[in-house]
Amino acid sequence: MKHRPRRHPVRRVFVILLAAALFAVFLYWSNHSLQTTRFDISLTDLPAGFDGTRITVLGDTHGAVFGEDNELLFSAVADTDPEYIFLLGDLEDSYRGPTPGYAESMAAGLSAIAPTYYITGNHEWAIGHTSELKERLRQNGVHVLSNQFVLLERGGDQLVLAGIDDPNGYADQKTPETLAAELYAAWGDPFWILLAHRNNLFAERYSLLGADLVLSGHGHGGVIRLPFLGGLINHDRRLFCHYSAGLYHENGSTLFVTRGIGNSGIFLRLFNRPELAALTLHKTSQALT
Repeated sequence: MKHRPRRHPVRRVFVILLAAALFAVFLYWSNHSLQTTRFDISLTDLPAGFDGTRITVLGDTHGAVFGEDNELLFSAVADTDPEYIFLLGDLEDSYRGPTPGYAESMAAGLSAIAPTYYITGNHEWAIGHTSELKERLRQNGVHVLSNQFVLLERGGDQLVLAGIDDPNGYADQKTPETLAAELYAAWGDPFWILLAHRNNLFAERYSLLGADLVLSGHGHGGVIRLPFLGGLINHDRRLFCHYSAGLYHENGSTLFVTRGIGNSGIFLRLFNRPELAALTLHKTSQALT
């Protein structure tokens, strides 16, 4: 009669505990280790004076902090040497609530590096007191675009930068379509960039406005990212989301979606580190398809 080798329960428990510890470390790293990703965006109608423009994009911060007083975040932003910083909403998290002084600290730290432009996300409106938040950001050096547009100049050329409030805002707020019409009435047919928080509204709405480049967040990169499949969970918790991260093209418009740097509610990132996106704009003569 053959005897099976005795199992060692202590060894099995040790292996399980080690695997759990390693996964916990990996999960912590996945959610607290800031990653700088660089993108080159080619645009046919980009004014020549803006060729080579460097833009750093931050989205969905949700109160995230990297290092004491966010020193690691500000250092990483400065290392990208931006000419402009775009802050794409969900500055704080409605589930946890705002952290006293966080908005002011972010505004002062970023605007000290480069001109910083901000739009609201859905969480600002869920928290409330959005008008007060906008004013505190302005007082600390940030340009708030609240269904507004401004003219940027570089290298002897001009482009228009527009920013819209999130649809979670006032029911009677100016629509993106109205803002686009006002922009065309003021500037003819300019090259323009639109800051719009919600990535999921690009195909059916924002791409139809005529903006050459749309910058969005909102989807957190799909929270969990899978090889060859991309983001797993979209904004309304459905599987296999569209427009989750990176570059897309629809209706003659280019979309860039940042994975963001923070977390909301119970969701934690997996294979999807917090992203600081450094964009460089290039003028190209070849049409994008």
